[in-house]
Amino acid sequence: MKYVLSDEEGDNCIFCPEDDRVEDEKRLILYVSPHIMVIMNRFPYNNGHLLVAPVRHVSGLESLSDEETLELLKMVRRSIDILKEIMAPEGFNVGLNLGRVAGAGMEEHMHFHIVPRWNGDTNFMTVHGDVRVIPEHIKETFKKLRPSFDKIPITSQGSIE
Repeated sequence: MKYVLSDEEGDNCIFCPEDDRVEDEKRLILYVSPHIMVIMNRFPYNNGHLLVAPVRHVSGLESLSDEETLELLKMVRRSIDILKEIMAPEGFNVGLNLGRVAGAGMEEHMHFHIVPRWNGDTNFMTVHGDVRVIPEHIKETFKKLRPSFDKIPITSQGSIE
């Protein structure tokens, strides 16, 4: 409610990590390399909803370097592997909204959505009450996922292995 009722739009991009990394847990940032970052969606469709984005501000795939493209897709794959191991989902929705008319909320900073899915994870609350029920607090999910992201090695060239 604090966010919803706030008049502030905020000066900072949610995808721009701070250099000192002190705010990572508060901002739900799970991982940052020189090219790629993983952040938990503060307003998730489902438990464990992750956003994988390039660190650099780009609005579309055509603006990425080959190195950034490879890193981005490797991190999408690695994130899915971590979610499988920690949360045991039965499936995933993985998507990329490019452009405002396609649903991009942060049009100037493209990102992939990774949404873990379980059989029966939708219910009448969404249809009738226009609300979502998330079974675990987002900070608890962060604590479960962060150690696995901390183990991802970064090469001397700044890319993930």
